[in-house]
Amino acid sequence: MAESEESTRVSVKTYVPQYQKSEWISHAESLNMSQAEFVRTMVQAGRRGFEQGTTSQQSGSVEVASPDATPGVNGLKTRILEVINSAEYPGWDGLLTELSGNFEDRVEDAIAELEANNRIRYNPRNGGYERVDE
Repeated sequence: MAESEESTRVSVKTYVPQYQKSEWISHAESLNMSQAEFVRTMVQAGRRGFEQGTTSQQSGSVEVASPDATPGVNGLKTRILEVINSAEYPGWDGLLTELSGNFEDRVEDAIAELEANNRIRYNPRNGGYERVDE
């Protein structure tokens, strides 16, 4: 059976300054991720930020502005519809698995950005994160 276009993996190459690659390697290691997984995750996180609404530049990072009084609800509804479209009759557990995976990705992305901006750091001695910017 031939692989579909969706499941075929292809290479993407880019060039970045050495200091940036070093930062990415360090950050990927702190997240227990390979370099490829780290770059894929960060690109997808950045794309999600641009796809979710209007953006504003603030302190060097992209923040999504929400015109909705209940931010995130419309995004959740859209995500539920996407999951239902991609699977035949997903049940409650299937929906939760798909949706919570997205939430875990968002938490991971937020932690990565906070670490990159030196606002938090992982403290192995205490087994958790601590604020740096206080």
